[in-house]
Amino acid sequence: MSADAPKIQDWVIDTDTHITEPGDLWTSRLPAKYKDRAPHIVRDSETGVDTWRIGDSGALMPVGYTATAGWREPFPAAPRNMDEVPKASYDPVARLEFMDRVGIWATTLYPNVGGFGSQAFLGLKDPELMLACVRAYNDFLIDWVSPDPRRLIPILATPFWDVEASVEEVERCAKLGHKGVLFTGEPQSHDMPILASSHWNPLWEVAQACDLPVSFHIGTGTFDDGFTPERIEMTGPGRTNGFAATSLFLDNGKQLADLLFSGILPRFPELKFLSVEAGIGFIPFILESCDYTFEYGQVRSSNPEFELKPSEYFARQVYGCYIFEEFAPSELLDAIGVDNVLFETDYPHPVCLHDNVREKIDAGLGGVSREAQRKVLFENAAKLYKVETPDVPPPVPVG
Repeated sequence: MSADAPKIQDWVIDTDTHITEPGDLWTSRLPAKYKDRAPHIVRDSETGVDTWRIGDSGALMPVGYTATAGWREPFPAAPRNMDEVPKASYDPVARLEFMDRVGIWATTLYPNVGGFGSQAFLGLKDPELMLACVRAYNDFLIDWVSPDPRRLIPILATPFWDVEASVEEVERCAKLGHKGVLFTGEPQSHDMPILASSHWNPLWEVAQACDLPVSFHIGTGTFDDGFTPERIEMTGPGRTNGFAATSLFLDNGKQLADLLFSGILPRFPELKFLSVEAGIGFIPFILESCDYTFEYGQVRSSNPEFELKPSEYFARQVYGCYIFEEFAPSELLDAIGVDNVLFETDYPHPVCLHDNVREKIDAGLGGVSREAQRKVLFENAAKLYKVETPDVPPPVPVG
């Protein structure tokens, strides 16, 4: 953006943020028979560190690592416990105040503890309890957004290991007010059928019928090659995080290619999908590669249901979300499709935008047309999630 370019003053919609779940979310909501096995926080008496525990799988990531926004030291330093995490990470009123301050009108909400695709609940090894945990989380979300359901957008978690239960949960949550479906983009990593399998058709059918987009959030696999003890020991937490984060972004590129060749998009032409928290810079290559292999592999002749090229299905039904990128939103919108790009902050995670929200928006979109700015920052997401038009102007100044 040139030095004299005007700053973008419009409200924006943030299509990926997370809630730092309160310690009593499951202990207070699960049936009494599950109280002693409910996910819960354990505080280390010596260090004061709060860590979530789920089943017999041991400790999960400490609470503070999911809520580093505004922390006084750079990552991997983090708050020790729930007493130190930013209030806006767990309190909806404080979240709305933060959104007002940086000019965010509405935001979608994703989990931490259950995993970005509910996979952490697999460690409970009890299907009835696993389902109860998913339902408790989804009910918690509806309560959490109650201060302003226009602006806080709940995305329901799915018990993906049980298709029938997932269908029932989508139907139940759609009636409660959920606006999207969170699903793993790589079910095969959890010994489930691949996306192309007809096994998943009932889920796609109900999501399409309820007009709920499906999110493939990064990190829904097994993390086998990410935060390993060996990698942390040899490269340290900072470099390990850099490798793991970038690897997770690129994993979504593989999931996107899988989706485009799966046959889901031809079979369910009204169903929308999002690649969340992965960025958009790799998308032009994915689309070009998929189109090229589609043509030389003669996919259309042997698969008559594919009436369009992969890039055309993407244009019709798929979205990518970006956080910190500056090159891609300023230079690649035409190659991706301005109608297929969404903005996000990933608040309050380590890679999130916080006090620099407006700085990054201006750096990425300050040089593109006003029409493109409005689509990427508001209109695309508003259409996808049926967000009401703001009834107040954004704060001035917003930066």
